[in-house]
Amino acid sequence: MHLVGTWQAQVEGTAAPVTLHLAKHPEFAGTVRGGLERGGRLVELAGDVDDGDLTLEESADGTHISATWLGEAVDGSCGHEFRGTWKAEGTPVGRPFVMKKQP
Repeated sequence: MHLVGTWQAQVEGTAAPVTLHLAKHPEFAGTVRGGLERGGRLVELAGDVDDGDLTLEESADGTHISATWLGEAVDGSCGHEFRGTWKAEGTPVGRPFVMKKQP
């Protein structure tokens, strides 16, 4: 699965990139689970890639969705780079993001 591993993501309008750590989801085949640190807090992540389309959901409290990442694999990147929109729940407009797999 291409999503398993460490990723660096930059969301437009934020000061610093975030590092995402993703592993195979223990309960749902073909999906990932992991986390990132934002503002000193651990944020849980879960999602998948379907035909090159990325969907990740964030949960700041471990129960409710607090933000979504919707993107597409960049042509020629072999699934190692995604571009799309990050959107916090309750906000009307999303922000562009770039997410790249780390070695």
